[in-house]
Amino acid sequence: MTAIANSLVTNILVTCLMLVMVFLLPGMDRKISQKLGLNLQGGVSTNPRADALLRLRQGLLYAAFGIYLIMVAYLVFFSRSATRSYQIHVDLFADLKNAVQVDFNLLELLKTFLSEGLSGVSSHVEIVKPEDIAQVYMNIMLFVPMGYLLPYLFGWFRARVRYRPALACFIISFVTENLQLMFRRGFYDLDDLVSNTIGGIIGQLCFLSFAYVVMHPDWRREMKSYRRWKRHARSRTLYPFARKMTLTRTTLRSSSEEEIMDFYVMKLGFRLIRRLILEHGEGTNMLLEMGRMQLEIHCCNSGDLLPPQTLTLSVRRLKPVVRRMEKNGIRVSGTEQDPYTGLRCVHIEGPDGVRIQIIEN
Repeated sequence: MTAIANSLVTNILVTCLMLVMVFLLPGMDRKISQKLGLNLQGGVSTNPRADALLRLRQGLLYAAFGIYLIMVAYLVFFSRSATRSYQIHVDLFADLKNAVQVDFNLLELLKTFLSEGLSGVSSHVEIVKPEDIAQVYMNIMLFVPMGYLLPYLFGWFRARVRYRPALACFIISFVTENLQLMFRRGFYDLDDLVSNTIGGIIGQLCFLSFAYVVMHPDWRREMKSYRRWKRHARSRTLYPFARKMTLTRTTLRSSSEEEIMDFYVMKLGFRLIRRLILEHGEGTNMLLEMGRMQLEIHCCNSGDLLPPQTLTLSVRRLKPVVRRMEKNGIRVSGTEQDPYTGLRCVHIEGPDGVRIQIIEN
């Protein structure tokens, strides 16, 4: 990705952008949100205009990300003219090796560093082509914001922050290099692919070590709790299979089949999969399904008082679900905050006083 980009001004500009993003963005974002009464952790905001302000915040962050992408596109594609031939460079960091001349081998250089310090080493190292070093530095720094902003802006990357941002940076760089080759805008350079991926990893680590810490003040307590659990969980029975297992079926008790069919099937949209008549007239069991969720309901068909029951569902966006329920005549509570996770939630009441809680996750 050689650009005009080799210039000192461009390198300084990209470095300043990275430093501002890493050290100022999370703190400013958190302070402004606190002053405006916005909850960035998914909980209930105190500001009555919170939804509009959160959309504005998200729009501004998307706009900043878009400006960054335009800048990258300019440096990579539009800052140069097309060449007549296809150019490929696959000798990894050959230019970087030729840019630095060292009198000693690595072992002797290490001994010199331990005995004479950095000043002693510098006398045996000569930078021949600083522009080649600047190019590698530029390619690394250019993708640091990418690895940082992807998990900052998008929940999908935060969910697997240890590898998704870096993998995305590799794929984006790979596609970019191929487009450069197709349109003959510079080299197809293996150095660039590796440098961009390293930059994405650095940005990802900056997000984890700084942005996440600023946005989650209780991270130390959460980390200690997680590590304590992790030490013991490895030897437990189901832990090795946890990622391949999901909880799909919940069981409730009810006193009336008609109410179950009217509420869960006709109003909520579950589908009746199977109905089993129990022996000795003890009622019926019904299996309802919607997507990956299964709901087993034991209907005793009597007027007996049933104990309190709760069914909890999670959705990505709460507001459209609430609108849909209200449109279909289902009474929905006001927005609350889940006491365990701090996330926003509402609840509705089903047959036999079942409390159905819907959490925005």
